Amino acid sequence: MDRRTFLEGLIGAGALGALGCGDPLGDAPRACGTPFAEGDYLGTIPFTGGDPIEFHTLRNAGWDGRLYTDLSRIDFGRPLTPTAEFYVRTRFPDLLDIEAMRPWTIAVEGLVAEPGDIALDALLPLVQPMGVHLMECSGNSRRSHFGLMSTAAWAGIPLTAVLDRIEALPQATRVEVAGFDRHSVPSAGGHSTPGASWIFTREQLERQGAFLAVEMNGEPLPPDHGSPVRLVVPGWYGCTSIKWVDTLRLLDDDAPATSQMREFARRTHQDGVPALARQYAPADLHQAAMPVRIERWRVGGRERLRVFGIAWGGAVPTDRFTIRFRPDDAFEPLDICPPMADNRTWTLWEHAWDPPSPGDFVIRCAIDEPMISTRRLDVGYYDRFVTVPALADPA
Repeated sequence: MDRRTFLEGLIGAGALGALGCGDPLGDAPRACGTPFAEGDYLGTIPFTGGDPIEFHTLRNAGWDGRLYTDLSRIDFGRPLTPTAEFYVRTRFPDLLDIEAMRPWTIAVEGLVAEPGDIALDALLPLVQPMGVHLMECSGNSRRSHFGLMSTAAWAGIPLTAVLDRIEALPQATRVEVAGFDRHSVPSAGGHSTPGASWIFTREQLERQGAFLAVEMNGEPLPPDHGSPVRLVVPGWYGCTSIKWVDTLRLLDDDAPATSQMREFARRTHQDGVPALARQYAPADLHQAAMPVRIERWRVGGRERLRVFGIAWGGAVPTDRFTIRFRPDDAFEPLDICPPMADNRTWTLWEHAWDPPSPGDFVIRCAIDEPMISTRRLDVGYYDRFVTVPALADPA
């Protein structure tokens, strides 16, 4: 299928502009009212804190390779991340010779009746649109302006459909998905360790809808995003979405944790560094929200601020989001319209803000629902800092 047919069938023809590089501030038609509809846009106020970042530029190589997404470019008319702007954490391995490995195969090992290889070409008839999914690196942080988070429209093969082709032995209870992870240059400072693999139960893979992706945004995967095939685990941190998948290994309940699981134990909120894979809690994204842009507008003869942001993560949509602008302030309702309907991707929102005075502010979002886990919101992980200048008085 061509790119347009794929995307129109997946997200609707009206959303195709989201994949282009049009005006990031241009809103698509919305059912929700906004006080800024008749206003005049005056510019933005930058967030403070974080390192200087050149967004959408590949830097370094191997394990230290990065590309940061500029979240401030998201808007209602541009909800998806163009592939060229999708974040990268670990670049294409320079020791991987794709041409020499064609046709690409995935080794089947471990507790199986017949070890062997599955040709990727044999799986391609199973490729289907898998929807729009958000991916966030577990090391995403304020220092990088939270630029290790993006969304894309994916196509691929449900991993359970691949597992159904494998005759597992009775004691096989877990699946290790591994990818090629050998680079000629070691990670500077030892920030990354060799070995890219994660161990799952079949129930986890089914519940999350995990799939082997071969396309993003209607095109074959680029090399830095795992070409020719990568794992995507919707709703879990990006460290579980293994790139350059070359091995499926069936294991039992005594399987030790992999090097990747140990490396990312703290960032995926484990209790210490468990020795066994079965001791790991799911590496799921808990629900969160944060502003990505502060805009200045002149509305009705006075200057107002438009706080534009995203909400994401979790398993159940909610309308109980709140926001505050200083630590001593009470949280106030955050009207997300249209309301959150899908936890697989981010929900976009705006909030009208009239600061009482110029000065420094710390913007924090929260969810007023005790049954929803918000571990990173609770500790201020996604707080944004901004210095607001004096705003123009009413004419």
